[in-house]
Amino acid sequence: MGGRAEILQVAGSVAILTRPAGHEDEGAWDVRPTTDLGRPAEADDRRTSQRRWRRRWLSLDTVAVVVTLIVSTLRLFVFPTLDPPSKADAIVALGGVDGGLGRALTLSREGYASTLVVSTPLNWCPSAAEAGAGVRVICFRPEPFTTQGEAHEIRLLASRDGWRKVIVVARRTQAERARLRVGRCFRGDVQLEAPSMPARSLPYNIAYEWGALVKALVLQRGC
Repeated sequence: MGGRAEILQVAGSVAILTRPAGHEDEGAWDVRPTTDLGRPAEADDRRTSQRRWRRRWLSLDTVAVVVTLIVSTLRLFVFPTLDPPSKADAIVALGGVDGGLGRALTLSREGYASTLVVSTPLNWCPSAAEAGAGVRVICFRPEPFTTQGEAHEIRLLASRDGWRKVIVVARRTQAERARLRVGRCFRGDVQLEAPSMPARSLPYNIAYEWGALVKALVLQRGC
């Protein structure tokens, strides 16, 4: 580019003064501001704009992650996929489920299965009279006393008695994990039932189930 150029520094700022070729003797100068390091000011503007866009995209990513987490939590633990009950070989009430045994007894009395299986850490077992006419009652304590241990026991009982279909009564937040665990051990049809849960118990159970589900998917991928 022709013409003269001079650098003017005022109070720590730098500006480039240029005079077009052929106009060296005229009084007007073109002034182009720069940063303190001599870079054009528009370069800093571009960098500022880029940083602003990066922060905006990071904010959008954060929102997307939060929304995905909320939707997944609702889908997996608050509104899991449950099945309308139909005739089965056995009804299995998993342990530690508030209202689970009551729901299982209701299903057995309504004639959905001729066998009621109850997972319990205690020696107590519901009577045949409570389960309904002609219903056989089996109670067991799984080892370990976990959903995985219960799935192992279901496999053993199903193999022994020739079950092809079971109704599993689980805690609502546990339902999807129970389907996963039992489905890995029992090759027949698995139907899930789950009684409603009080809202106050959801936060703890949801947090617990996230950890338990990750464990089942990553660390314990077999029966």
